[in-house]
Amino acid sequence: MSDALFLAEFDDAAVGQVVEVTGDEARHAVAVRRIRTGERVLVANGRGMAVRGTVVEAQKNRLAVETEEVLASPPRLHRFLVVQALAKGDRSERAVEIMTELGVDEIIAWQASRSIVRWHGERGEKSLAKWAATAREATKQSRRFRVPEVTFATTSQGIERIGSVASALVLHEDASGPVTPAAIPKAGEVLCIVGPEGGISPEELEEFEAAGAIPVLVSDGVLRTSTAGAAALAQLQLLTASLG
Repeated sequence: MSDALFLAEFDDAAVGQVVEVTGDEARHAVAVRRIRTGERVLVANGRGMAVRGTVVEAQKNRLAVETEEVLASPPRLHRFLVVQALAKGDRSERAVEIMTELGVDEIIAWQASRSIVRWHGERGEKSLAKWAATAREATKQSRRFRVPEVTFATTSQGIERIGSVASALVLHEDASGPVTPAAIPKAGEVLCIVGPEGGISPEELEEFEAAGAIPVLVSDGVLRTSTAGAAALAQLQLLTASLG
């Protein structure tokens, strides 16, 4: 079994240095995971760096780890962003979880016109925080060192993001074909747009295409909003790996 991973705030690390996990994360490690002195664990800063070491102190609000190895996420030429439409039930959180496990860099919650769920005021803030917490936990489960950024966008804000990336794709069942190497830049940000249960409206699709997004298929069937982004990420990772 691989070493358990926990998250903490630190900018630099060196062999022999003690890294501390505090607060709720430490309580989870000690009270829930039953981590004890002498065990080996991973501690990541959520920004691509991690240490592997031995626990030298395990208290209720503090887990101290002596660094034996400094690790880092391998550099990538591409950064993957997914505009994920709000979905009912736990489908949104499921999408966030799977995409995080697959290595998404940023998840943008999108209030699509056909989204059944509506985020307003305090509810929106709590829901976005829940997405972020889901991404954090999925990062730890998948032993990744980088926690994806979680943000929110309206349709107009999503269109603005299309203009700022190297390539933008809209997952749509009426697209003429799958993602091809020609749609993938040699480096830079690649953005995918995933619609809600009711699909992307014709007006939204038209606006996305006008901004430069390319409609693509990621399956020979219609996928759920909770799985479409993951399917796209898997395909993009294979395509970008072949470019290297």
